[in-house]
Amino acid sequence: MKGNPKIIAALNELLAGELSAMDQYFIHSRMYDDWGLKKLFERIDHEFEDEKGHAAKLIERILFLEGTPDMVTRVPIQVGRDVPAMLKNDLALEYKVIEDLRKAMALCEQEHDYQSRDMLLQLLEDTEHDHTHWLEQQLGLIDRIGLPNYLQSQMG
Repeated sequence: MKGNPKIIAALNELLAGELSAMDQYFIHSRMYDDWGLKKLFERIDHEFEDEKGHAAKLIERILFLEGTPDMVTRVPIQVGRDVPAMLKNDLALEYKVIEDLRKAMALCEQEHDYQSRDMLLQLLEDTEHDHTHWLEQQLGLIDRIGLPNYLQSQMG
């Protein structure tokens, strides 16, 4: 099915964000593992897998619309040097993904591509209700119980 070039371009922009999120979650998860923060490693590794799934959905949709997925372009990632910075950087990336998803969904509405919009809505729900909410919770925990207590809770 020949797709709308504007929709394909928007999906490729979203793909760049998802691939970047994968990269950032990958490095952060491995840093947590190296530091012995096993619970953070497991959760962020799960987020890495979720982002891979999001990228796969975008690639499949772009291909269905007879577009070419752009696997090269990335949004710059921000690798943290400590746990709070890593969580804050991941949260900032998720906020950007939310903003980009909403813009792409509006374009899909405008161009009457409701199938793409519905697919993006699922990605938005994952991003808002799972990824973003969890990151906000972790930063809130650090504020409430202190960083040393939080880190101890993530060890094993």
